[in-house]
Amino acid sequence: MMLSLVFKALADETRREILRLLREGDRTAGEIAGRFDLTKPTISHHLGVLKQANLVQDYRKGQHIYYSLNTTVFQETAAWFLAVMEGRGRKEAGKAVGKRKAGRDEREGGKACGKRIKAKVIPSTGRP
Repeated sequence: MMLSLVFKALADETRREILRLLREGDRTAGEIAGRFDLTKPTISHHLGVLKQANLVQDYRKGQHIYYSLNTTVFQETAAWFLAVMEGRGRKEAGKAVGKRKAGRDEREGGKACGKRIKAKVIPSTGRP
C-alpha cells in the first residue's frame, strides 16, 4: 500500500463523496456520475485516482463496470494512523508534560526570576 497515493486520493472532496456513495453499495460509473454535477470524463478521472490508490475496485458484470470499496486499504490506513498515534503518545507524552510544567513554573507571576509581572488588559472591540 502506498500511503502517498491514499492521501492524494482522499485530499479531494469529490473523491471522498464518491467513497461515501460507494459505502452504500456497488455502483456503475454512470450511476456515480449521475449524482454529481460534473462531466463523465471528470468522474472517470476521479475513479482512476481512487483505483490507483486501491481504494476502489472495479469488476465487469455484463456490459457494465461496477465500482466497489476496497475496505482492506482503509483498514491498513487506519492501522497506520493508530500506530503513529500510539508511538507519539508513549514517546512524547512525557516530554509534553515536562515542558508544560517547566513553562508554567517559569511563567507563574515571575516567580522564577523573582519579579512580579502584571498583565496588560486590552479592551475588546466587540467583534468576534
